[in-house]
Amino acid sequence: MKVRQNIDQAVWNEFVKESPYRTPFQTKHFFDLINSIDGYEAKVFAAEENGIEALCVVTFQKEKGIKGFFSRRAIIYGGPILTQNKQAVTLLLKEISAIYRNAIYIETRNFNDYKDYSKEFKEAGWQFEPYQNFHLNCSSEDVVWNNFNSNRQRQIKKALKTGVKTEEAKTAEDVKQFYNILEDLYNSKVKKPLFPIEFFENLVKSEVGKILLVKFEEKIIGGIACPIMPGKTIYELYICGLDQEYKDCYPSVMATYAAIEYGFKNNISRFDFMGAGKAGEDYGVRDFKGKFGGELVEHGRFIKVNNKFFYGLGKLAIGILSGRKSKAKK
Repeated sequence: MKVRQNIDQAVWNEFVKESPYRTPFQTKHFFDLINSIDGYEAKVFAAEENGIEALCVVTFQKEKGIKGFFSRRAIIYGGPILTQNKQAVTLLLKEISAIYRNAIYIETRNFNDYKDYSKEFKEAGWQFEPYQNFHLNCSSEDVVWNNFNSNRQRQIKKALKTGVKTEEAKTAEDVKQFYNILEDLYNSKVKKPLFPIEFFENLVKSEVGKILLVKFEEKIIGGIACPIMPGKTIYELYICGLDQEYKDCYPSVMATYAAIEYGFKNNISRFDFMGAGKAGEDYGVRDFKGKFGGELVEHGRFIKVNNKFFYGLGKLAIGILSGRKSKAKK
C-alpha cells in the first residue's frame, strides 16, 4: 500500500461519489477552487492498494504578510473519505502529518461521524475536540415547515409578505455586494479569517456550490455561500445579512431559508449548518440555528498541534478579540 498525490480524476470522483463520508470539500472541484485563489493551496492524498482505500483533500492557509508565519494551518474540511481499511487510514494520516509538519496545526472539521476511526487518529497523534453541529432534514417542504418553530415560521412569512425575494448570484456585481456585507460582518463582529473575494467569484463559476442572495426592492441585503453535495447535503459555509438595517426582512433568516428551500426543491435531503460551538459554552449562533429545528449532533474535530506555543498564542488572541466583541454588544 502507498500514498499518492497524482490521482486519476475519474477514479477520484467515483470514489467520493460512492462513499457515505462524501462531501463537496473532498472533490476535485473543491481542490481546483482552492488552488485558483492566490496565496492558498490544496493537496490531495490517496492511500491505494487495490484501488483507493482512503482519500483526503487538505487546504493550507495563512494570513498575508508577517501574520502568515503565525497563522500557518492545514484544514481538512468535512473530514477525509475513508473505508474500513484501517491500515489505509493510518498510512494516510502519517503522510499528511509528515507533509504538513511545519503547519502550526492540522485539523479535520468533521461533518460525518468518525468514531469508528478514533483509535487510528489518536495513535497518529491527533486529539478529538467535541464541537457540535445541526443537521436539518430538508427532504420536503412539509418536513421543513414542521421542523421550524413558530417564531421562524412567522418571520419567514412576514419577510415574504414584505416583498423579500431570494435568488442565485449570477454576476460579478452580485458577488461583490454579497462579499461587502460578509466582509463587514467578519471585520466588525466575527473576527476570524475570511476567504478573499476570489473564492466567492470562482465558487459561482464552479460545480462546488452556489451563492444564494436575499433581496429587498432590488437591493442585496444578505446571502449565503453553499457548497453542495448533489443528492445528499447542502452546507452553510458563509452567511450574512443586514439584520439591523432591515429588521422586518429578517435577512439572515431568509438566507438560511433560501438554502433549505434549494435543498427540498433539488432532491437534497440534508442542510448542514457547519457548526454550533462547544457544548456548555454560550454561543448565540447555536440559538439562532436551533430555531430551525435541526438535529443536534457532535461529530467534532480531530486536531494535531505541531507548535504548541504558536497554537496557544493564536487561541489567546481569538479569546481577546471575542472578549472585545462581547463587551461591544453590552
